[in-house]
Amino acid sequence: MGFQNIRFTIQPEVLDLGLRGVYLAMGGLQNRPSDPEFDHLVESEIATLSKGLTRETIASDPILAGFRKLHDAAKVPNRKNLSAAENLLEFVLARGRLPRINLLVDIYNLVSVKTRLALGAHDIARITGDVALRFTDGTERFVPLGADAPKPVKAGEYSYVDASNEILCRLEVRQVEKTKVGLDTTECLYIVQGNRATDDAYIRRAAEELLALTKRFCGGTERFLA
Repeated sequence: MGFQNIRFTIQPEVLDLGLRGVYLAMGGLQNRPSDPEFDHLVESEIATLSKGLTRETIASDPILAGFRKLHDAAKVPNRKNLSAAENLLEFVLARGRLPRINLLVDIYNLVSVKTRLALGAHDIARITGDVALRFTDGTERFVPLGADAPKPVKAGEYSYVDASNEILCRLEVRQVEKTKVGLDTTECLYIVQGNRATDDAYIRRAAEELLALTKRFCGGTERFLA
């Protein structure tokens, strides 16, 4: 299908919960395990971020609290469903560093911890058809990252789902094995998601930072979807 042809739609009722986002596709990417210049950038950014990072600041952060309120609105328990950004910040707090996977993943993770937004990427070559952000009906297939078999899906959770009825991202909490980004990834669908605590301009600035860093270290061209 390719990044020029993929389409993305949003069920209006999902937006009524307070979810906000920017969605884009990129092609012509050159992923690598790491880059010395990016390594230095990450170390500097995480050192700065860590100075004021405590369990209390994570608990009181208005953007992270916005995701918890979003989960409340969707009747999803927060205890087992931390937003991607909060999960990453807990990792940084515990270990003093970001998890390192590969350049494309590490770039969006860095933007996520800096902005507290939930960012994710999906290999377009592994997506079936178009993608919709919608409520689940419980029939969807869901194989989270690290799992080797499908997990049950509850009806009524907002998720990103492809045309084969497979979940690509459950809430903004868990991505999947099917579309995980690897060193052979050349095209990505990107999610930059916020909530009622983040206005559209803030999310757009995060998307622009994601684009700038990705182009700087992995090349590529973009197409905004929503």
